[in-house]
Amino acid sequence: MKNILVIGAAGQIGSELVPELRRRGYMTVAAGSGRTPLTAALSEGGPTAVVNLLDADGLRRTVEHYAIDTIFNMAAILSAVGESKPMTAWDIGVNGVIGLLELARDKNLSVFTPSSIGVFGPETPHDPTPQDTVCRPRTMYGITKVAGELLSDYYRAKYGVDARSVRYPGLISYVTPPGGGTTDYAVDIYWKAVEHGRYASPLAEGTRLPMMFMADALRAAIELMEADASRLRHFNSFNVGAMSFAPEDVAASIRRRMPGFELTYEVNPLLQGIAESWPDALDDTTAREEWDWKPEYDLDAMTDVMLEAISERLGGKSGHSSQA
Repeated sequence: MKNILVIGAAGQIGSELVPELRRRGYMTVAAGSGRTPLTAALSEGGPTAVVNLLDADGLRRTVEHYAIDTIFNMAAILSAVGESKPMTAWDIGVNGVIGLLELARDKNLSVFTPSSIGVFGPETPHDPTPQDTVCRPRTMYGITKVAGELLSDYYRAKYGVDARSVRYPGLISYVTPPGGGTTDYAVDIYWKAVEHGRYASPLAEGTRLPMMFMADALRAAIELMEADASRLRHFNSFNVGAMSFAPEDVAASIRRRMPGFELTYEVNPLLQGIAESWPDALDDTTAREEWDWKPEYDLDAMTDVMLEAISERLGGKSGHSSQA
């Protein structure tokens, strides 16, 4: 892994993955679709390109121009948005992945396309969800992620393509706004805490879901792609865990620093239904055994970083304040 292309570099994960790869010394091309401008940090920190995942010829030209050997494909339509745009979700999550795997087959590329806890459904054991288990999702997003896992394993078995992935839980970051996922509340709650001192959760009390701080999510992607292939048996896709919590758990963590924070509930039936079909927690023993996965952040450590960073971004409001 030397010359890397990150597709979807303007998104929630890609916008932080590119700087981390560059910090580690990898030549990294930040590729956006053109619809969302790349940040100045991405544009000024290294090469950039306009890449549409569904434009096979344009993608090939970019790969050849920069002598790319590894692609991180972070393009996706997330769970809630995917329910309103199912065919767009299918195009990006299935047709785009097939095209990418075909290019990887031809150009001998390594490919990372993240999967998600969205692959699981009501029939899946929920606490904890095993590595190898039932994957019968009830959303188009989840269906595309199951297809992506199977396609990646198919191209590895049949053509020798080095395709790898992790099943991300809900991801939490203060850098880029989330893009329409069921777990977005776990980002929004921190912003509302600092801005207003209160939050109305779209998920009901007791709705426990697996989550991960973005710094750990970036490490998981990079460390899996750096891992010795001879140690791996599960290439697509690894459960990766960090923490599990419900809205009231986040509120309790916030109140350590903001005792006056108020949590109420305005449950969104669509999001609640999706959340109830997903795991409470993930069994990530396989990732720990095959490539030494280990998260660094728990809920309180993440909360401390989120409140401080958001306070700075909002002009100095203090995450230590009992009022906001």
